[in-house]
Amino acid sequence: MAAKAYSYSDSLKSDLSDEPINLYLQRPLAGILVRLLFRTAVTPNELTIAGAVSGVAGALLIPFGGHMFWAAAALLYLKDILDSADGQLARAKQRYSRRGRFLDSIGDFAVNLFLFGGIGTLLVRLGYPSGIVLVGSLVGFLGVTLRVSYHVFYQTAYLHTFKEYQTNRLTEELREEDYAQDPVTRRLQQTFQILYGWQDRLMTRIDGVSRKGVDRVSEWYRDPAGLRLGGFLGLGTEYVMLTICLIVKNPQAYLLGSVVVLNGLWMLTMAYRKFVVAGKLLE
Repeated sequence: MAAKAYSYSDSLKSDLSDEPINLYLQRPLAGILVRLLFRTAVTPNELTIAGAVSGVAGALLIPFGGHMFWAAAALLYLKDILDSADGQLARAKQRYSRRGRFLDSIGDFAVNLFLFGGIGTLLVRLGYPSGIVLVGSLVGFLGVTLRVSYHVFYQTAYLHTFKEYQTNRLTEELREEDYAQDPVTRRLQQTFQILYGWQDRLMTRIDGVSRKGVDRVSEWYRDPAGLRLGGFLGLGTEYVMLTICLIVKNPQAYLLGSVVVLNGLWMLTMAYRKFVVAGKLLE
């Protein structure tokens, strides 16, 4: 039997629910890497780990400032490419795994924690008041992780309406079948629950409030404009904006943009679903 040929289209999630920056920039670039690795023994999980290491290394360089911003930008952008490549390789090879699902999210959490810690350390060194920096860094970190959870919730719910992307659940509490998983995967799921369980419950609550009374569930999750707006809330958009700000040596602009602009867009997206999509489906 002939080995399955590489197909770029097979490596993608969905044109509608994916981030625009991923669709037109990150995934084509990651696709080059995936094509090179398709016939090798490299696994998606190895790419996930490499991406997390690259991201943490980049975040650790930020407090040094100066020319280190360029190195930090390169490493964090590499993390973003690897973040696309791991999923694309898994889909191209049909090697989805629950372990990879949790490993990816835990890695993102760690990178973002170091990222905002690095930016905060830099700002304190530059003379900004430590109290304001602490609050800004904390709001920035929480904003990123919550926005991404919101984006992933609706992307997953959209794909579930087509019976796709079943490896990911909307909420990842341990179920009876999860205890049959290998010990590493079970530990990763337990760690995921600590980090993201409350976020999953919050997104479910937000969704329930937003679509109160709506019983046309498939239409709710398939709304094109809602998915497009939510597509700007993922990590791809976040890290491209970060890379640009580091190249121009202005991480303060990234922090401001993340806290004000992207959180504002998140509020707009929620308002659109609550008042426009729900209103249309309740008519």
